[in-house]
Amino acid sequence: MLFKPDVKLHGITDITVELLNEYNIKALLLDVDNTMSTHHGVVLTDGLMEWIAAMQQSGIKLMVLSNSKKARIEPFAARIGLPFISLGCKPLPSGYLRGVKALGEKRKNVAIVGDQIFTDILGGNTVGVKTILLTPIKPEDGWSFKVRRKLEKKLYKKYGFKD
Repeated sequence: MLFKPDVKLHGITDITVELLNEYNIKALLLDVDNTMSTHHGVVLTDGLMEWIAAMQQSGIKLMVLSNSKKARIEPFAARIGLPFISLGCKPLPSGYLRGVKALGEKRKNVAIVGDQIFTDILGGNTVGVKTILLTPIKPEDGWSFKVRRKLEKKLYKKYGFKD
C-alpha cells in the first residue's frame, strides 16, 4: 500500500532505538517542516537535540531530506549538526535514493520520518525504505495543505490511526 506508513507516531521523540531495532532500521532520513520544527519555523521541537544525540550514540545514522531550498535547510541542518539534502523532490525517488547512498545503508535498513502521507510516505514506500509518519506539529495555512490534510484524515481513518 503506497500511502500506508509502517509506523505512525505522535512526534519525532517517540521514535526509540528499540523500535528501530525491531524494524532493523540503521539510518533515518528526516523531514524538517512539521517534523522537527513548525512549517518554515526555526524553533526546534522539544527534546530534539537530546533525541538526535541518543540516536547517534546508539549508532543510528541521521540525515535531513527536505523539499525546501538550500537557503532554508542548510542553516537548519547546521544548527542540529546533520548532513542534508535540499530540493529532495519528494515523493519522487531521486532524493530518497541520494540519501540512502549517502548514508551507506541498504534501502531495507533506512526509514523516512515525516508528517505527510503524499510526500514522505508515498515516496518512501515507492523506493522501498521503511516509513514513519508523525502527527504534524502545527496545521499549515495554505489551501493546498488544507486539501491534502483533509485527504490524509480519510486515510488515517482507513488505517485506524487516532490522530
